[in-house]
Amino acid sequence: MDVIRLLGIRDTPLSVDEVLRAVGDHAAGGTTIFVGTVRSQDHGKPVTLLSYSAHPNAEAELRRVAEKIAADFPLTALAAVHRVGDLQLGDTAVIVAVSAAHRGEAFEASRRLIDDLKREVPIWKHQVFADGSAEWVGSCG
Repeated sequence: MDVIRLLGIRDTPLSVDEVLRAVGDHAAGGTTIFVGTVRSQDHGKPVTLLSYSAHPNAEAELRRVAEKIAADFPLTALAAVHRVGDLQLGDTAVIVAVSAAHRGEAFEASRRLIDDLKREVPIWKHQVFADGSAEWVGSCG
């Protein structure tokens, strides 16, 4: 069975349960999950609206990132989903999870997965602040 069990960029709410089911494996001794949510402030300013947009090749880039993580770590399973569209405060924006035989590998791979996703997958965040100002933040460089 392929280590990469679930990948996606969606305009519908994300499910932690779905991601956990995807990485569930009896060979795993450790499972880590990271859930990124829309926070109420950034740069010390209140956020009132947040929207994510993705480049048409974002899913292919997400797969490339996942394949690299799967090649670099002895994982039993990996999953990553990111939301696009308008999100409200507290909404889930991204979920990544990995399972591995040992917790150290799971923690390290999970951290690298979310960091590489944010750095390399072409997804952009547009946030509007309470003072009316706004900014675009690129998730990749």
